[in-house]
Amino acid sequence: MNIFHALHTPALWSPWVTLAVAIVTEVLATSSLKASDGLTRLWPSLGAVLGYVVSLYCLSLTQRTMAIGVVYAIWSGVGIVLISLMGWWVFDQVLSPLAVLGMALIVVGVLVLQLWA
Repeated sequence: MNIFHALHTPALWSPWVTLAVAIVTEVLATSSLKASDGLTRLWPSLGAVLGYVVSLYCLSLTQRTMAIGVVYAIWSGVGIVLISLMGWWVFDQVLSPLAVLGMALIVVGVLVLQLWA
């Protein structure tokens, strides 16, 4: 069994699992992109490329069974919040009170999509 066959096994991957993997790998890829210093450092640059490939692949699998608008809103919204938190935690970037409010509104929007869309 090759890896692509394993990724397509429904018992192993639900749309929510593939969406979660897509979000996490996108956040890791974006963090690697920051660490790559403008793609001048090899390993972080390769991590960014690989992370984006895995993220987009999992995103495409998720869109097979879920509405594209819902998938993209959740992927981008949760990704924005997580990468902002990663920037604060790992890269010592400042989150203003308005940024935190904006992220809270994004989370509320994602919850509305999950519960009523």
